[in-house]
Amino acid sequence: MSKEFTFAIKSIRFDEDYHPSENTRITTNFANLARGESRQENLRNTFRMIDDRFNALAHWDNPEGNRYAVKLDIISVEMKFEGEGGGHALPLIEILKTNIVDRKIDKRIEGMVGNNFSSYVRDYDFNVVLQEHNKEHPGFSTPDNFGDLHGNLFKCFVSSSAYRDNFTKPPVICLSVSSSKTYHRTVNQHPVLGVEYQQDEYSLTDEYFAKMGLKVR
Repeated sequence: MSKEFTFAIKSIRFDEDYHPSENTRITTNFANLARGESRQENLRNTFRMIDDRFNALAHWDNPEGNRYAVKLDIISVEMKFEGEGGGHALPLIEILKTNIVDRKIDKRIEGMVGNNFSSYVRDYDFNVVLQEHNKEHPGFSTPDNFGDLHGNLFKCFVSSSAYRDNFTKPPVICLSVSSSKTYHRTVNQHPVLGVEYQQDEYSLTDEYFAKMGLKVR
């Protein structure tokens, strides 16, 4: 098998007509919204909430609160490599790409890429590798090199020509993580993200995402 691999990017519009593909992880937030009898109503309500929140934040020169619309695309990333049996593709991650439509001046503004983050390797790390490791060890610990593969794959993707050809901004990933740690309020307050909190204790999330070349805040 060749050691060379490349990345392939597929994009699908995330709107009220979205249907999860067979390769989409069934537990992603966007896949959950797009199922059931009320799928279109759920999606419409979600997009309306996103637009309302964005307009509330971008309120300058926006008296009616409807100047902007947020458009979303689901980005699926595959790792492609050549083998003796021909080409193979391994589903790797799914992220969201945002674009902002300014209705007043009829302009489309490129937004962030990342946002919601779904990773098959990360799922395997936390749901299989970590659990199996701690069955054999008293207390909680992580295996040697835990997260290295995932981190290296992510960094390879971000530095790849596939990423550069499709995105001009570095990724920003938003997570909701439960923790028993105590976080302390800082003086830093972002105009959109709000007040920043920090904790000085060890965090598995911080360590895992640091291996991806990201800083947790």
